[in-house]
Amino acid sequence: MAHKIFKMSFASIYSHYVVKVEKKGRTKDELDEVICWLTDFSVLELKQTIVDKIDMATFFELARLNPNASLITGKVCGVAVEEIEDSLMQKIRYMDKLVDELAKGKVMDKILHRS
Repeated sequence: MAHKIFKMSFASIYSHYVVKVEKKGRTKDELDEVICWLTDFSVLELKQTIVDKIDMATFFELARLNPNASLITGKVCGVAVEEIEDSLMQKIRYMDKLVDELAKGKVMDKILHRS
């Protein structure tokens, strides 16, 4: 059975991400940079997914996951992202982890796994 988050609109989740990072002193532009890094969307493409209210499953079908996404490790909701078996859920949790790191004040180079 598909998880209910798969059918949720990316726009609704994105709005929660914006609140979360701005509350911690980060910007919407930084959030967009992190999501665009993960998905290979341009900022314009990202904005279009929000306008179109596409669901999370479609969002990640359209995305071209960054080859370095597998370097994202750690726990989200008590589960290690690298151990999630469902591919779509793992991609969603990768994004959650990046947003968490942004909100916690990590520097962009570390978040985006730049050497």
